[in-house]
Amino acid sequence: MTKKQRYQFVIDYFLTHSPQAETELRYDNPYQLLVAVILSAQCTDKRVNLTTPSFFNKYPHPESLSKAELDDVFTLIKSISYPNNKAKHLIGMASILTKKFNGIVPMTVEELIELPGVGRKTANVITSVIDNQPNMAVDTHVFRVSARIGLTTNAKTPFSAEKQLISLIPKALIHKAHHWLILHGRYICTARNPKCFECGIKPACKFYSKQWKLEI
Repeated sequence: MTKKQRYQFVIDYFLTHSPQAETELRYDNPYQLLVAVILSAQCTDKRVNLTTPSFFNKYPHPESLSKAELDDVFTLIKSISYPNNKAKHLIGMASILTKKFNGIVPMTVEELIELPGVGRKTANVITSVIDNQPNMAVDTHVFRVSARIGLTTNAKTPFSAEKQLISLIPKALIHKAHHWLILHGRYICTARNPKCFECGIKPACKFYSKQWKLEI
């Protein structure tokens, strides 16, 4: 199987079995998604979704968050990983968002990464989820799954994996492919004990073929 054939198999599979894949983070607007994604770094979406309702109740918009006390934000997010750093990032993000962007979340990666707590991965999530831009956020799930299947080859960094993925995924599907790979890594192609026998992608998967010494 060539790499192009592998990509086509994977894309066809997900279009059939998961055509409406989307983020599991709960949000009502771009500001809420931005906060949720910042909180989700090295933390589960489930934990974030348990935390954000009270957070948004107290800080419903960037301006209110920009005026928050660090201890108050910390108290609301203390069940999240790295709450002290994230509290600082959230207040800093809201301050710049309010002063420089009039409280409106920008929709370019270059502008988003100016915000504290926002790196390329987060910026790619925001622009792809909110605006359907062809940006691929590569987190640990995407990095692992794409390498195992054989969608990426010798990618040493998330950025390298990102470039390989967007080069062969049709532009109109990149924003969906991000969720396909994340959810597949979260529930099927797990880091430990991947559920290969439940996986519909195994006919095209290099990891599966290697485990069972198959030719694909």
